[in-house]
Amino acid sequence: MFIRRTRTRSIGEHFTFRLVRSERTGSKVRQRTLLNLGRHFDIAPSEWPVLCRRIDELLAGQLPLPPDGPPALESHAQRITALLLAGERIGAASSPASPRHDFQHVDVDSLELIRPRSVGVEHAALWAMDQLGLRTRLEALGIGASVRSAAIGSIIARMARPGSERATRRWLGERSALGELLGVDFEMMGPMRLYRACDALMAHREAIERPLFDRAMDLFDLHPTVTLYDLTNTYFEGEASGQPKARRGHSKDKRTDCPLLTLGLVLDASGFVRRSQVFAGNVREHHTLAQMLDALNAPRGALVVMDRGIATEDRVRWLREHQYRYLVVSRERTRHFDADAALSIETASHHRVHLHKVLSDDGQEVRLYCFSEARAAKERAIVERFAQRFEAALTRLSDGLSKPRTHKRTDQVWQRIGRLKETSRGVAQHYDIELDTNQTGERVTAVRFTRRPLPGSMLTHPGVYCLRTNQTDWDESTLWRTYFTLTDIEAVFRSLKSELGLRPIYHHKPIRAEGHLFITVIAYQLVQVIRRRLRQTGQCARWTTLRRILEGQQRITATFRRADGRTLHVRKATRAEPSQQAIYEALGIDHAPGGICKTLV
Repeated sequence: MFIRRTRTRSIGEHFTFRLVRSERTGSKVRQRTLLNLGRHFDIAPSEWPVLCRRIDELLAGQLPLPPDGPPALESHAQRITALLLAGERIGAASSPASPRHDFQHVDVDSLELIRPRSVGVEHAALWAMDQLGLRTRLEALGIGASVRSAAIGSIIARMARPGSERATRRWLGERSALGELLGVDFEMMGPMRLYRACDALMAHREAIERPLFDRAMDLFDLHPTVTLYDLTNTYFEGEASGQPKARRGHSKDKRTDCPLLTLGLVLDASGFVRRSQVFAGNVREHHTLAQMLDALNAPRGALVVMDRGIATEDRVRWLREHQYRYLVVSRERTRHFDADAALSIETASHHRVHLHKVLSDDGQEVRLYCFSEARAAKERAIVERFAQRFEAALTRLSDGLSKPRTHKRTDQVWQRIGRLKETSRGVAQHYDIELDTNQTGERVTAVRFTRRPLPGSMLTHPGVYCLRTNQTDWDESTLWRTYFTLTDIEAVFRSLKSELGLRPIYHHKPIRAEGHLFITVIAYQLVQVIRRRLRQTGQCARWTTLRRILEGQQRITATFRRADGRTLHVRKATRAEPSQQAIYEALGIDHAPGGICKTLV
């Protein structure tokens, strides 16, 4: 076995390095290429004989590190050996078409288990990618094979192990078997390959995003009817001085100390993303609705579902003027509910919701007042907790007036009460507070308070909220169940941020920052394909749970010494556990990703 430097047929002085073995066939000796080591093979020629000798030793089962070998050389030897075994390119006595039963006489004590690599999440992710036709789509767009492989690696890494490009490259090369499934050597991937893949995806964003949504609709026989719209933001690590859209604003992650970037999503009721767009970090929701619907070419008459933060009076008027149907959460502060006129329905979680539909005087709009028993219990507990905290603070303030060296002047006490009101989370409005003073009125002797619930508030009407819509011909149940799809957006953003690594952003170039968000959106689409197929079989776990189950399956190489002195290498996936088998059966894919590779040296 030796390494040869070979001139390629491309124009110019280009060379490639190949691992070659001489083999005798009859009276002739032929040289067979075992592995193409690529153009960027950085081992000095003086060390090639040592490297080849070490590869032979590893193939023969001599696994411990040699005392005179440098760590870099050993790493290359381990990587090349693994590629040879995974591809069965040794040629000495490989068995690609093994019989059903293969009995061998081996030394059990010689067993060594090496190179464990995760394969479960990667296996399911590739299935979802093929279901949406993403791999063939990237190829049809003219993206080169190496960049295409890096793009696939970036997307699947975002599903399996979210992180920066640096962390992604390390995971692909050192911890994942995705390279084996794709036939790609991620360990030799250059540090810039993932960035170029990000640039390529952004260059074809429109040609990728829309077909993915259309394919998802066809795959599950869905018909887009409802448009859900919302925004979320993520933050940069560092000053992000080179990012024109990086702005400080209201952070939904409570990271007001960092520059922000906002992601707007238009989703269908099925949960698939129809369109995504990146805005400045300080953008407000109600300023972007018209822009996104115009970019989406949303047809007149489409139903737009929005949360309270976006549904300003101006936005509702704009939707009405442009002939959109809408179903939004009302921003009115006073709560109303007539229990006697309400219709009661049961939710999927077996809770009761009571609905009272009221038509406006002009007959153009409906208000649906909703009372949820589960929500009422939650809001009562919240209000009571803050009320007890507020009352306890007022009691401590009053008791402290009898102690020396405390503020007793009237203006100082009112100032302290004002600070308590600021931190009361709104419960202070339900209290009448009076001060008992001395004869001059300058000193306070006691603080007295009485709870007087404000009508139409959370304290008097817990669990009540209002929806408004111009869809006047729908009944109460249809309106409420359609609005309930809006809660899927919260699950989407939770998945994007916590499960798929939307936050934070480390990039300095604007296109790379937006590419980071776009890769996360693509990964989310693949997750939705997996989860929707699993829900059809009754499996409704979150992606974090599914990922934890799947990542337990590994591909591993078992090495034995045979009785005749030769070495047997078997590389295969660990047996799928019952929970993993249930997922694979629902997806209709093999329980043993990657198959079995057996090599006899």
